[in-house]
Amino acid sequence: MRYRDPKVVKMNGTTIFTLLSVLCAVEFRNDANAQLLGSAESFAILGGSTVTNTGQTTLSGNLGVWPGTSITGFPPGIVTNGTIHAGDAFAQKAQADLAFGYDTIANQAFNFDLSGQDLGGLTLTPGVYRFSSTAQLTGILTLDAQGDPNAQFHFQIGSALTTASNSEVRVINAVAARNLYWQIGSSATLGTSTSFQGRILAMASITMTTNSTIFNGSALARTGAVTLDSNTVAIDPIPEPLSFAALSAGLAFWVLRRRKVAVI
Repeated sequence: MRYRDPKVVKMNGTTIFTLLSVLCAVEFRNDANAQLLGSAESFAILGGSTVTNTGQTTLSGNLGVWPGTSITGFPPGIVTNGTIHAGDAFAQKAQADLAFGYDTIANQAFNFDLSGQDLGGLTLTPGVYRFSSTAQLTGILTLDAQGDPNAQFHFQIGSALTTASNSEVRVINAVAARNLYWQIGSSATLGTSTSFQGRILAMASITMTTNSTIFNGSALARTGAVTLDSNTVAIDPIPEPLSFAALSAGLAFWVLRRRKVAVI
């Protein structure tokens, strides 16, 4: 096929495949944590025994429980951008994926030992942080990704995590929820009006007291209950990768819009 347009670009099959490969590499970026929790990534709240709510809680993402079947308080609680899975097969799969992610983080080599320190007032850079037993947050914890879009913050907490009222996890210079995990050996309690970020992975229970929030994160309990009281929890959605066919069509459309192409 010939074109009179002097801007014709000749592309053979190898060239096209190479371009598509580059696009795929960009789309499927180095984002290992995107699959760390598998199906559990889609849950704002996941309980083991029960999920109970009081007041006007709003969840963005799935809500589920397994092996328990009891979810109460919805309504008045509201679930948006997700559905309720009370003891069904999808919640069961999410719990299995949660267990895998929990164990993966628990077995990582840590970079820093913060045992005995209060997280309040600290500014931390990416890494794996360990507490041999309990962890406390009183005030503001700042997590500085230093401009790295793949920066990771993993916290290994031997037993319980507790936050004081009005405490805050503050993220600066870009950290996605899928790169911020709190692996907790027993239970987590977020104090009144705490503003939290990241995914809480608790072996036992999670209690969110009145008006505490999790933005860009979730509360996922393996064996115990999740207790809510007028809270807001919003996960950080992970864009679905484009299929190879979609990439092919997109590339063809873009090229043809820019100039005529002759495939040789």
